[in-house]
Amino acid sequence: MIRVVVADDQALIRGSFRVLVDSEPDLEVVGEAATGVEAVKVVSERRPDVVLMDVRMPDMDGIEATRRIREIARVLVVTMFDLDAHVYDALRAGASGFLLKDTPPADLLAAIRVVAGGEALLAPTVTRRLIEEFTRTPVLPRVKGLEGVTEREREVLTLIARGLSNGEIAAHLQVSLATVKTHITRLLAKLEARDRAQLVIAAYESGLVSAVR
Repeated sequence: MIRVVVADDQALIRGSFRVLVDSEPDLEVVGEAATGVEAVKVVSERRPDVVLMDVRMPDMDGIEATRRIREIARVLVVTMFDLDAHVYDALRAGASGFLLKDTPPADLLAAIRVVAGGEALLAPTVTRRLIEEFTRTPVLPRVKGLEGVTEREREVLTLIARGLSNGEIAAHLQVSLATVKTHITRLLAKLEARDRAQLVIAAYESGLVSAVR
């Protein structure tokens, strides 16, 4: 059973997510929160596997809440993307992925399972929109450099940051899917990144890639 906490300041959205999640035999909502402070408290008490986290909440926003609970549970940011300019900060704070609030129900359920399984959720089409949004303002490098990263690994990292899937990267570089996965595993280790989301951020913060304007 995958245990879920829903954190959103809108009661209607929390209720809708609860009904949807609880309709699945392998998913269970074990708590709700209407503020960031409540989210930290509920997560600390209930120890869920996944938190559906809104960005904009009173008392404490979802970014700070994510930073405080990232060692306890994996965070899936669910946001009105066109209104939120802080999804980038949420990922840097430790979120494992993000979805838009107009995501189809089946995709949300699948996303919970993906994140609970230890993977990052960065769908290529949504990643491209994220990149466009969070690179509007230049960001000073905050990560370690790319020393020790091979030229081929830099190519892979660049393509990840541009929103390509593993299959698309394999086709672009004319290598096998297994080879791409090996490069990604090495990048995760060398950059001390826990998932694909953190690799995207590392690529931008290290200056390897920048937004296309």
